[in-house]
Amino acid sequence: MSAIQTLDKIAILKMAFSDLAADELAEMAALTELREYPADHILCREGEYEETFYVIAEGNAVISKQISEDEGERTLRVVGRGDLVGEMALIQNAPRSATVRTKTACAVLEMDKPHFETMLSRSPRMALNIIHITFDRMRGNDQVMIAELQRSNKVLRQLDRNKLEFIQVAAHELRTPITVLKGYANLLGSSPDVKANPALAPVADGILKGTDRMHAVVNTMLDVTRIDSDRLTLRASPILLKQLILEVVSGLTKAASERNIELLHVLEADTPLIHGDPALIHKALYHLLVNAVKYTPDGGMVSISTRPVSMENGKPGALIAVRDTGIGLDEEHHDLVFEKFYQVGAVSVHSSGSTNFKGGGPGLGLAIVRGVARAHSGKTWVESKGLDEVNFPGCTFYLLLPV
Repeated sequence: MSAIQTLDKIAILKMAFSDLAADELAEMAALTELREYPADHILCREGEYEETFYVIAEGNAVISKQISEDEGERTLRVVGRGDLVGEMALIQNAPRSATVRTKTACAVLEMDKPHFETMLSRSPRMALNIIHITFDRMRGNDQVMIAELQRSNKVLRQLDRNKLEFIQVAAHELRTPITVLKGYANLLGSSPDVKANPALAPVADGILKGTDRMHAVVNTMLDVTRIDSDRLTLRASPILLKQLILEVVSGLTKAASERNIELLHVLEADTPLIHGDPALIHKALYHLLVNAVKYTPDGGMVSISTRPVSMENGKPGALIAVRDTGIGLDEEHHDLVFEKFYQVGAVSVHSSGSTNFKGGGPGLGLAIVRGVARAHSGKTWVESKGLDEVNFPGCTFYLLLPV
């Protein structure tokens, strides 16, 4: 007599369905077939519509799910004697949600879909048993996923700390030689001999502009490290917001005019006086405007406006809106665009320069805007109909600051 012939169907089913009466177990046993499969045999294939329900009688099987092309399959759990396999796909008339592969040589009880549905309709206790089993699995899966998320978050936090530490070290290491280079470039540019030489004057000017750009990038890197490490100290004072905006706009007028971009400001007369750090808010406004100019094609328009508002807590606030006629932004990027180093589109096609169309950059400007907003108990967000480099729907970035 073979090993499979000695298996007791009713005893196996009793392990799977503990609440079923003897007559129900006998009826179910009569509708099942005992079969044997070698190791590494696929009982259920993810994504396939199949019509068989299994109860493991002997051996073990592995349930796995395809996560992605990069991560491949992930093992969800190992099942053994008395465990159900494939019942939910039959109940839902849906494709298999996971792959079930025998880990060892296995004996299984098989029931086809018509018989399975017949038993469900005749035995409410069987349906309740399956519901209980499903809830137990869900709780188990939740616990596994929570543990994995906790591990992943711990790793991500460590990586983020490592990244910040690297930025901080790199910025400090670069700052000293750049400062020296900038000093010599200024000295070179002020030399009468260089000024008098039509070949050397533009070279000196180019060196100075390059060092200024590098110096600005390094300062931006340091700003981000201070924001993310909670070392941002607010030097708060009363701020005439309209005057601060005019200063920022004035500083970018030349860069905007070089690309024939109209830079407008619409400042309502009742824009309130706010209490904050002038230097930080100046940086936030600068990065918002630079971002708008950068993603607006030549001949477009960028505007900045302010108006008084009432915040969610009922306290008065000032809402700053920066609108552009640029390429726009898909909704999936509306939150991500404020993350450090996040770039919309392929970095390889970006040009260099802080205000060139789709010009490259470290991807830190909007992260600084968010950091400044949070430091002042405010918030920032973006609205756009989507990315469209033909019709140019544009974006509107908002910065809300409490008075």
